[in-house]
Amino acid sequence: MIIYHLSTECYPVAKVGGLADVVGALPKYQNKIKDIDAKVVMPWYNKSFVHDHEFDIVFDGFIHQGSNMLQVQVLKEKTNALGFELFMVRIPGLLDRDNPYGYSDESFQFLAFQHGTLHWLSAMGIRPDILHCHDYHTGLVPFMIQHCPEFSFLKGVKTIGTIHNGEYQGMMSWEMANYMPAFDQYKWGLLDWNGVINPLASMIKCSNAFTTVSQGYLEELFVSFRGLESLVRDEFGKAYGIINGIDTEVWNPETDPMLDFNFNVKNAIAQKKKNKERLCKEYGLKPELPLFAFIGRFATEKGADFLPDVVWKSIKQSYGALNIMILGSGNAYIENKLKEYDYIYSNFALDLGYKEHLSHKIYASADFLLMPSRVEPCGLNQMYSMRYGTVPIVRYTGGLRDTVEDISTGGAGINFTFPGVDDIIHAMNRALLIYNKKGEMENLIRANMNFDFAWEKSAEKYIALYKN
Repeated sequence: MIIYHLSTECYPVAKVGGLADVVGALPKYQNKIKDIDAKVVMPWYNKSFVHDHEFDIVFDGFIHQGSNMLQVQVLKEKTNALGFELFMVRIPGLLDRDNPYGYSDESFQFLAFQHGTLHWLSAMGIRPDILHCHDYHTGLVPFMIQHCPEFSFLKGVKTIGTIHNGEYQGMMSWEMANYMPAFDQYKWGLLDWNGVINPLASMIKCSNAFTTVSQGYLEELFVSFRGLESLVRDEFGKAYGIINGIDTEVWNPETDPMLDFNFNVKNAIAQKKKNKERLCKEYGLKPELPLFAFIGRFATEKGADFLPDVVWKSIKQSYGALNIMILGSGNAYIENKLKEYDYIYSNFALDLGYKEHLSHKIYASADFLLMPSRVEPCGLNQMYSMRYGTVPIVRYTGGLRDTVEDISTGGAGINFTFPGVDDIIHAMNRALLIYNKKGEMENLIRANMNFDFAWEKSAEKYIALYKN
């Protein structure tokens, strides 16, 4: 069975969030299953990965986007260094940029990626068994292969759409239809939702099946889906919730090259302490105090707008008897407020930006990880933290409720129900009580490290879905 994963992100080539981690791991683990050949197709980016690896140009052609004729090159990484064949689509002026997102012409960018990919497959006579489309950036592919004559060679190829984050749907005006490949005009309703082209809605309508990255998130979409609630209820017969896994080869505290001190479940207590002492020394924190951490984008869906008040209130109420460290970036107001507190409080540390190596060090050093998410389709951070013996403090939502059970019911994490500063502080106070009970804290560290979040089970579920 030949599967092509289409995505705008793939770790370690280009990463903004969890989408990259999934696309960088799922095909690798699928390829460990007999008779499976999974590949990845993504845009070309001006990133270190493409400069550090050798590529062959396997296709060079042209497409028309409106009145513009665009060159399309497809480059294949020579060595399969990621555990699968990696193809990158380069279109001068659109798919040759430094970053995946943040450009004013993103609609043109993602249209060109989808059009260019399908043009290449059709022109070269490549007919996969499955086209697996990830998020709205590739959401028009199921429609295009069925209703665009240019891609008649691909008609009938089975398509799976995965919703990693339903908050982003890629909506664009109907003027953009002029830049799509010609399609059967009678089928316009498969693109439309409330008077605009909605790629995510189209993916749900046109794919043979669609998945979310946890069962809990799928259930939430029936009642909260940015206007698509009725659509997902109508199409529930082809909806599946499959929890993400983590790449246990990359995220392995025993072999992780980014850690100062490696460890396993047997020596975790001593080695985590050493990592914590090293990190605290670097950032001027007190290693004898419990360390709470947040890692992620400063977005309201992640609950990041609570962070400034959480820092101020928790330090004040505990009389400075804890450390807090935050790694992330995004919202300018949140960044500036946290910078202010970084200057004021000696037991608060802030590092702005996305730094993969530092995130690994924090997971290995922190005692508790904060995830106060309003929306969390799956969440990978809590799995990383548990793998590294760090106790997750999570809001009971989406994939977090599928993966983190509260200590009060036999689990190894701390849950809270409502998104808000007071509820976060209450959960942190529970954590402080546990921290001061040495035996209980050590048991939690070991319990978390023994959870199995490897990709093998989820990869098998996707293969079963493909075959079905």
